[in-house]
Amino acid sequence: MKPILTACLALLLLSGCSPKVLTAQSTADGTRTLNLDAGTSVATIQPTMYGLFFEDINFAADGGLYAELVKNRSFEFTLPKTGWLEPGTDKFSLNESSGKSDVIKIGEDQANSNYLRVTVMGPDYVLINEGFRGIGVKEGDRYDLTLDAAVGEGNISRIHLQLIDPDGAALGEASIDPSGSDWKNYAATLTAERTVDKAQLKLTFEGRGTVDLDMISLFPQDTWKGRKKGLRKDLVQLLDDMNPGFLRFPGGCIVEGRTLAQRYQWKKTVGPIAEREYLINRWNTEFDHRPAPDYYQSFGLGFFEYFQLSEDMGAEPLPILSCGMACQFNTGELVPMDELDPYVQDALDLIEFANGDVTTAWGKVRRDMGHPAPFNLKYIGVGNEQWGPEYIERYEVFSKAIQAKYPDIVIVSGSGPFPDGEFFDYGMQQLADLGAELVDEHYYRSPEWFRENANRYDSYDRNGPKIFAGEYAAQSVAIASPENKNNWNCALSEAAYMTGIERNADVVVMTSYAPLMAHEEGWQWTPDMIWFNNLQAYGTANYYIQKLYATHAGTDLLRITEDGEPLTGQQALYATAARDATTNELYIKVANTGAEPQSLNILIAGAKPSATATVLTMASDDLEAVNSFAEPTKLSPVESSINLQKNELRVAIPAHAFVVYTVQL
Repeated sequence: MKPILTACLALLLLSGCSPKVLTAQSTADGTRTLNLDAGTSVATIQPTMYGLFFEDINFAADGGLYAELVKNRSFEFTLPKTGWLEPGTDKFSLNESSGKSDVIKIGEDQANSNYLRVTVMGPDYVLINEGFRGIGVKEGDRYDLTLDAAVGEGNISRIHLQLIDPDGAALGEASIDPSGSDWKNYAATLTAERTVDKAQLKLTFEGRGTVDLDMISLFPQDTWKGRKKGLRKDLVQLLDDMNPGFLRFPGGCIVEGRTLAQRYQWKKTVGPIAEREYLINRWNTEFDHRPAPDYYQSFGLGFFEYFQLSEDMGAEPLPILSCGMACQFNTGELVPMDELDPYVQDALDLIEFANGDVTTAWGKVRRDMGHPAPFNLKYIGVGNEQWGPEYIERYEVFSKAIQAKYPDIVIVSGSGPFPDGEFFDYGMQQLADLGAELVDEHYYRSPEWFRENANRYDSYDRNGPKIFAGEYAAQSVAIASPENKNNWNCALSEAAYMTGIERNADVVVMTSYAPLMAHEEGWQWTPDMIWFNNLQAYGTANYYIQKLYATHAGTDLLRITEDGEPLTGQQALYATAARDATTNELYIKVANTGAEPQSLNILIAGAKPSATATVLTMASDDLEAVNSFAEPTKLSPVESSINLQKNELRVAIPAHAFVVYTVQL
């Protein structure tokens, strides 16, 4: 024992005090004292610190964020009539009193290779689209319908269009008058007379004969920013309200594909909508407990739209591309190293698409889509969550090629699907040796893991790669369990963990919860940050935790300690602090994961605080509590205020609570 420490202990014993006083965390009345240095910046908090990860899982794109209401609008699913009903038609009949339809295939391995030939033989023929688990329409709202048609033999002169409720009653009507044997585009507008969550689109025909149909599409007029055939307004608003620093897209495992043939290829998602090639979604049969054979990608929400959405929200775009490896949880197919060039070229061409002058080949494509100005892409991801030597050798090829042509682009690599173990250790060491700039870590773990790992990044090498916590979420039951819930225990545990992320802002520069969205009836994976149905959407408790961090990020990390140590779970308390140089506000975030309230005296040094603080509190003694469509804000921040006593903030933190204090300096 060092002599000076021995002397201190001797003095304490002579005074009649127990040695425990040396590490006591509270005063006689139980109040704990925290010291906050508001005058010294420990590290810069990057504007990208809190962002969004979007993956087309849980019907998040088609049937979700992408506002198209017709499923399989161009008859391109493996079963081409999926989503389409013909109630007056019998497959094993001549249907002389009604009619039938046939799928006509005009090519193989190309976009939009199918169309529908309708043969009307009697008044009973009806063609209905069921939508994505129904079509949600709101009273008084207007809906734009477009379709391509070419009239064949006979005298079909009009197509009646109706929105109908589950009982078949009309909710809104319009019609178009097709003419001529050449393909033409037709448009009509329907106004909903009532609000219905499971409407359908019904087509009937005047006359007899044949008519060819394709690209039958229905969009609400009230989309995000009023864009025609755009994005679902309420869902984007929830995202925009989070003030995200970046948007990572399009996934996730759909980047990899179950096979290489089913990987996400960005070049097939840009250009005219009708020329984008449909692809089966890799999540459609992934889980036996939630099969979704009707889950496809139309790519109406493609890379251009992702870039545009990022720009709308002021978020940095972060596209992720295939590295030539199919999902290793599935086939794990590999592109031979000597055949990797087209994959690398896709990455180089994407940078040109995003940033290139309009005279370049891909810059011209962007211009022709209506965006001559560059998107100012700064980041690109190589692979999703691959692991092993096969990934490292492919990453190295990508890295050299991108750095050679675009040295300012930050390349995001991956450490695999787990936060520890041999795959993780191997990947991190190899990437560090290669001088990787930014490594994407993924972790889906129990609430206990999150609470116990708030110090995860304290020991990371400050001279090594920066970290992107790209996918994480506390699992209430187990990874991929359909019983996982977005309960308060999970959200509060994430809040506690995130204090450790923010406290290590010199190492961690990006974070995002995953997955982002889930359809109430179309989900495959839980938990998820935002839930929606055909008419409504709500943020979970996890959403509000993420939002509180993102909207109170600050620009400079500050030191907040108890007895000189950071708060990493001692007596169930976690804390971090930041200052915003633009607003001169101080943000103090505190999580109490314990079952008892805690009294704190936060001493603010190095700056002069104002007399009052704004308080945002999320708390519940019911750790199983969740938000729902019936109670969408049950777990959400409650605002109040509190007075300071000079430089002291004296507060009582409720049990099982996360609190954000904002103090004007």
